[in-house]
Amino acid sequence: MVENRTKVLLILPADVLDRARIVAAKATISLKLPVSLQIVLRALIEEGLKRNGHPALRVNVERQAKAVRHARSAGRRMAVKAGRGREA
Repeated sequence: MVENRTKVLLILPADVLDRARIVAAKATISLKLPVSLQIVLRALIEEGLKRNGHPALRVNVERQAKAVRHARSAGRRMAVKAGRGREA
């Protein structure tokens, strides 16, 4: 499991993180083993990747990509209004 590790910064909405914490708590209780948030997030990512052709996954990816595009575009507009333009 630990043979090839890479660190990743994952920024999540608080409600998503709270739901993952609930999954970890329920798993800890039912399995009678310590289940960390990191374990839950890894499992969710692995299971999601197995469903790469699932329509709901595609819709979610599209929604998030559009949200990122919108946020970046709004940030650029704000920078231009402030007179900073695009900084390299």
